[in-house]
This record gives sequence, structure tokens and C-alpha cells, in this order.
Amino acid sequence: MKPGDDATYTTLRVKDPGVVLLDGHARRLAPRGGPVLDRFLDFARSAVPGVYALTARGESLSVEARSGSSLLDGMPWRLAASPVAGAPGAIAKPPPPGPYAPVRAAGIATLLTSPDGEEIWEACVAAVVGWDGERLVLVPADRPRVESTAEQAIAASLPVRRAPILSRGAMPLLLVNAVKGTCTLEAPGRAAFPVERVRAIGRILDTLTGRPPPAR
Repeated sequence: MKPGDDATYTTLRVKDPGVVLLDGHARRLAPRGGPVLDRFLDFARSAVPGVYALTARGESLSVEARSGSSLLDGMPWRLAASPVAGAPGAIAKPPPPGPYAPVRAAGIATLLTSPDGEEIWEACVAAVVGWDGERLVLVPADRPRVESTAEQAIAASLPVRRAPILSRGAMPLLLVNAVKGTCTLEAPGRAAFPVERVRAIGRILDTLTGRPPPAR
């Protein structure tokens, strides 16, 4: 996003029942409501299943169909320093190309770390969730990363704790976003993420999928 550009942006999946994380996308696109919210709700009422990128600028809303998610269960991954490390905490999702374009690579999930490489803050297209054997682990709220609709839903709906997720630790990792849902990762020294916890997150995403009521 260029300085002074007031655009808001999101990518989402529409299923037959509706938009996955409908309310989260509404807050992201139209935090102050108004005509953009009305246009988004109109889109959400009638959109056919698929993946879409939506950009709001001023009172306008543009919609672009996308091919799908770049995430695949079990895909290879790598570490790279976060391109937004100087941010004071979670940031609005930037329109493309944005600061994340240089750290993305086809077929590889890039896990973005603190400048010293010690902590994982997010992935290049998803939030990162850990499992400590008892609860889901989310990164501390003050870590620089995209403000994730999926992370917000998990925090509001399931038992979690916030703690650093170490890049050299053994904690099982899961990627989560509104388009792919959950994406499992495999790595030497890390156990698989518990299947029942993956399913629990999937159920939350399903519960928060829907369409707005008819316009009055």
C-alpha cells in the first residue's frame, strides 16, 4: 500500500453456505461500515463458490476471482526474516504486491521470523498456530504480522495461550488462513499437529461461514 492510500484488502473463500469468516472479512474491508460494507454484503449474498480478492478504496469495492490457495498439506517450508519487522504489532492485510511479495515462492511455505531468527511470527500467506500438548499456541499479540481473520476466530472460540513460537523448537506447527483453512507442515524434530485439533479449528471455520441476511 502506498503512503496515503486508504485501500483495504482481503482474500476469501466462498462455499455453498457462504463466505468463510464472513464477519472477519467485513471488519477488515469496512472497519467504519458505510457504502463499502453494503457492497461487500451484496457480494456475499450472491457470490458463487470460489476464491476472491477484494479491494476497497474510498467508497468502491473491486472483486477479482483467484485460482485458489497456494498452500498444500505437507508442503516444504523455509525460514526468512519478516519483511514487516519494524511494525508495532499486527498490521492490516496489504494489497499486492506489498511487502510480502519478495518472501513468497511457488510450492514453498515461507515462515517469517524475528530479525534474529529466533521466533516464528507468521507465514507468508497464513497465521501460524502451535500446540503445546494442552492448548493451541498463538504468537504474542505485539508481534509484527498481518492481522489474521483466522487467528482472531481461533482466539475467540478455542482455549489458547499466547507465547513465542521458536524457530528451533519442537512444537508442532499448523498454518491457518481463510482461503485454505488449515495446512499441516512436516519437519524433522517436530511432531505432527494433533488431528483432533486440526478438526476443531476446521469446525470453527465452518461455524463462522455464512451469508448475510437479505437486504431490507
